[in-house]
Formats: sequence, C-alpha cells, structure tokens
Amino acid sequence: MVLWASVFYRYVEGWSWLDSIYFSVVTISTVGFGDFSPETAAGKIFTMFYIVIGLGVFVTAVTTIADSILSQGGQDDGDVR
Repeated sequence: MVLWASVFYRYVEGWSWLDSIYFSVVTISTVGFGDFSPETAAGKIFTMFYIVIGLGVFVTAVTTIADSILSQGGQDDGDVR
C-alpha cells in the first residue's frame, strides 16, 4: 500500500520519492505530522480512501504480529489458557 500511495503522490502531487514515501508511511501509521498535505483534488480524494483502507490494513497487520508474539510467549513458559 505504501508503494502504491508513494507512486501516486510522486506523480499526482509532484513530490520527491522521499517525500512521497515519507507521507505515505506517516499517513498510514496515523502519526500525521502535518508537514505535508495534498494540494490537488485528486490527491485529497485519494488520501481519504488511503487513510480508511490503509488504517484497516495497518491495524490488521499490527494485531496479527502482536497475536503471534503473545501466543509464542504463552507456549514458552507453559502457560495454559
């Protein structure tokens, strides 16, 4: 998702690759520093969808990783749930 968004921002907003990747990561991780923002209508519309869809994907990925780590921790110390 970061790759697709970065390509979009690079060509639609005209940002550098570094700025495009930076904005994509900051936006999808919900940090949102506010130092960059889309100026075009297409950029604003894309960003709205990117946030809604990307946030779901981001939360799912983090939850899956956390569940995996926590389930391994329970197996190591003999904890039965």
